[in-house]
Amino acid sequence: MARCVLLLATMFLAGVLTTTAADWNIMNQRTRTKSGLQITLKNYCESWRMNVELNNIRDFTVVPAECTSYIGKYMSGTQFKVDSEATIDECTLYLNTLVDLKNDGKDAWIFDIDDTLLSTVAYYKKHDYGGETLNVTGLEEWMTKGKATAIDYSLNLYNYIKKRGIQIILVSSRREHLRAATIDNLLDVGFYGWKSLYLRGVDDECKTVQEYKAGVRSELINNGYRIWGILGDQWSSIRGVPTARRTFKLPNSLYYVA
Repeated sequence: MARCVLLLATMFLAGVLTTTAADWNIMNQRTRTKSGLQITLKNYCESWRMNVELNNIRDFTVVPAECTSYIGKYMSGTQFKVDSEATIDECTLYLNTLVDLKNDGKDAWIFDIDDTLLSTVAYYKKHDYGGETLNVTGLEEWMTKGKATAIDYSLNLYNYIKKRGIQIILVSSRREHLRAATIDNLLDVGFYGWKSLYLRGVDDECKTVQEYKAGVRSELINNGYRIWGILGDQWSSIRGVPTARRTFKLPNSLYYVA
């Protein structure tokens, strides 16, 4: 997971990531935007989160120190669930109105796994809600325990797609040695009946996540699959060529996967 520190280039910021919420001085004690608007720490953190979702802020290594509390409350609160369920509603509307299924075994839908089907918020809660630099070994050790919970609204969509006879393809940036733990965790929380599960192998290590996932889609399309949709929480899950006929992104401001 190649990640670089982004010094908040889309905003008015000076790039100071070490201040606290109590005395935040990310703008050298200035509390106005360049246009003169008076702002608060909440304004700043909400703008940062929104620009992450818009993919304007990219490749960040950590959530700004001033915003970890705000991001934690968002990711574990009502607004995050409302935003996520709105995404699922759009997936369902698309499936019900614009998808012309052929029912020949080649209609397909791709799901990411982490923070799309299985939640890692419990792990990041113990690591300052993204305020700590990611320890990949620690995260993978947590994954091997299979304690990730199902994201309920994604499970509902998953089961609806399965009921429609669409082939479900799981494409994750998890590494191959986590296959057994991943399968066990998925089954334990109610995800079953997928067609294929793709994890990153040794040959994929030199690729970015976006390159790896686009390569999987190319393989699927070459094998005759029609990829009607993708649901993921990272832009790297849905960008790149070829892609699905529609892509849908769930909110996630805890980390960025390129």
